[in-house]
Amino acid sequence: MHDRRVAILTVSILLTRSAYAANPFLAAPDDKPVTAEFRGTEWGDNISQEEIPLTARLVTTRVAKMPWGAIFKIEFANLQSSAPEPRKIEPEYFVATDDRIVLLNEENIPAAINRISALDKPPQFEANEIYGITGGSFNHEDGLWKTTIRLKGDLCVYEASHPSGHFKKVVWKKGVGLVDHASGYGARADGYRLKRTTARRAS
Repeated sequence: MHDRRVAILTVSILLTRSAYAANPFLAAPDDKPVTAEFRGTEWGDNISQEEIPLTARLVTTRVAKMPWGAIFKIEFANLQSSAPEPRKIEPEYFVATDDRIVLLNEENIPAAINRISALDKPPQFEANEIYGITGGSFNHEDGLWKTTIRLKGDLCVYEASHPSGHFKKVVWKKGVGLVDHASGYGARADGYRLKRTTARRAS
């Protein structure tokens, strides 16, 4: 009877640890894609108006799972606006541990996924690749680029800016994932802002 209680307690502890291993801002129960509708605006030198409406579908897919975290592909699809040239947003891959969301910034993404998913612990990440935290705050400077990450209620807000006008903003929400994505270049030479409206499982 004593051994059974010990076994039950051990399983309970393991389950508790497993539950807390998932990043609260970026997680998934399985590998099925989750889609979400985003709406916002875009601007640029080739757009006659100051800003025009932009819509897109975000697809978030877990592409690898490790004992210490997971790797996700985040892709904007079906971008639509009245711009003369359709906007393209390249897919991004993120490694999520229990306390970090890190951009997988490598040329050969499939090889990087294979290498990282085979590790028994998280690799060392560069500071300029950190896009999310679960506690405290984060400040980093890389040349003229300044990056801050702040926790605001159930949101994790990443903001990077350059004196030239370049910027990037990424907002994660607990239990939801990516809810706000914006990027711009120069003095409004090109850029967009997109915010989540709805989410659903991809069929």
